[in-house]
Amino acid sequence: MGAGVMQRGGGSKRRRSHAKHKAMSEINVTPFVDVMLVLLIIFMVAAPLLTVGVRIELPKTAATPLPSEQEEPLALAMTADGQLVLQNAEIDRATLIPKLKAIAAERTDDKVFLRADGAVPYAEVMQIMGALNAGGFTNIGLVTDGGGPTLDGQDQ
Repeated sequence: MGAGVMQRGGGSKRRRSHAKHKAMSEINVTPFVDVMLVLLIIFMVAAPLLTVGVRIELPKTAATPLPSEQEEPLALAMTADGQLVLQNAEIDRATLIPKLKAIAAERTDDKVFLRADGAVPYAEVMQIMGALNAGGFTNIGLVTDGGGPTLDGQDQ
């Protein structure tokens, strides 16, 4: 593929017949570059498709974002129709607390992010926060969209 034979010396036919053949030690990197560019394009196209989530209209606030974590944060989403989605899997309300207790036993961090649609009543959000607390997660972060109104009436 990338190796060839180099002849030493040049000149007459008689000299060439007795010449020692030496293998080339050069590697042709062109095929490797081609493959890497194709893989780069494939990953660039596929990366945005890997983000899976639940469509939720988050309320807008002027709060600042939380600092990033070392461990992947646990996320619970509440859709407008009342469904609960833990990470990317739908979960029943009856099995929420036992599932949270099992997850809390495996994790080192007690932080969980709660994403609730703006149309979900406040009482339901508080019930889910109580379930999160009962499941062993005392550090609950409420996820909102930035750029919302502030208390002084100005939009950011």
